[in-house]
Amino acid sequence: MVDIRVSRLAELVVKYCIELNKGEEVYITGTIDSLPFIRELYKAIVTIGGYPILNLYDETLHEIFYKYADYDVLKHVSPIEKYLYEHINARISILSYTHTKYLSSINPERIKVRSSAVRELTEIFMRRDAEGTLKWVVVPYPTKAMAQEAGMSLIEFEDFVFKACMIDKEDPIAAWREQGKRQEKIAQLLNKAHELRIIGEDTDLYMRVDGRIWINDDGRKNMPGGEVFSAPIEDSVEGTIRFTYPAIWRGMEVEDVKLTFKRGVVIDAKAGKGEAFLKKILETDEGARRVGEVAFGLNYSITRFTKQILFDEKIGGTIHIALGAAYPKTGGRNRSAIHWDMIKDMREGKVYVDGDLVYENGKFIVEG
Repeated sequence: MVDIRVSRLAELVVKYCIELNKGEEVYITGTIDSLPFIRELYKAIVTIGGYPILNLYDETLHEIFYKYADYDVLKHVSPIEKYLYEHINARISILSYTHTKYLSSINPERIKVRSSAVRELTEIFMRRDAEGTLKWVVVPYPTKAMAQEAGMSLIEFEDFVFKACMIDKEDPIAAWREQGKRQEKIAQLLNKAHELRIIGEDTDLYMRVDGRIWINDDGRKNMPGGEVFSAPIEDSVEGTIRFTYPAIWRGMEVEDVKLTFKRGVVIDAKAGKGEAFLKKILETDEGARRVGEVAFGLNYSITRFTKQILFDEKIGGTIHIALGAAYPKTGGRNRSAIHWDMIKDMREGKVYVDGDLVYENGKFIVEG
């Protein structure tokens, strides 16, 4: 018997996140462990009159690809996959790891080569997102591997996931619309900002955001939602920031990251663990050393670090910045093959907008 919460999550994704219309084609990606959820998505999609296309994958196959492919294969971008990126109406990406460290033994240089190769797919995705021609959402389905990574039992992690997605609410769609209204007030405040200054432990970071657009993530693109984000002026970032939680890229963990910026570029990068990997990824391309995103986590139902960025970047009382590609709809111009989110706990921090204190101890004290 299917857990009713799985059916409700599928309905939320199809009716709220991508607002599927009759005749639209939906590209679904997920692991074999997510099949119970995929079945419910299929049911919800075809009932509306949509057409599902499935890419079921396995992390071991990805490991084989990175380990044995020669450089010509690593650099290859399939025209079939490119066509999908250019023409699909909607995309549902299911976060459903069966193994969270499947690339841990792969040479970072090989990962860098592949990331550079698929940059054109990333840019197609971001362009269509900015144009409004692609509807998409990333949504979790709890697996044993994800629960273990988060330090929880499977049952505990299932409860955590469904609560974070507000499936426990009587009307999840109404609950997300209310969350969106609260966040919109913050986005409107920040849309008036010219300068941000972020103060915290081992952190004093300045950036300009004038002319940039702050986006309200109300769960339509990421489920769970719960953030507002934008992109700084590319050459404006100055100062130092030290991140609280491990920065995770393709399953590789880098701990105690400290970055120093000058004229928008990382000029010094240190880490307590994984520093060589950090520096290698920063060499991916010119944009990898610049900030493509700055954001505030506002989902206070998420209270613990899980090593899954979909949840962790939304933790209420945190901020995060992403090195690499900016979302064009924010007005950001940085281009890169990477987009690496790094999170800082701000429950003992402050944020100033144009010299005025607007955020303290993990919460906005001024809204709109």
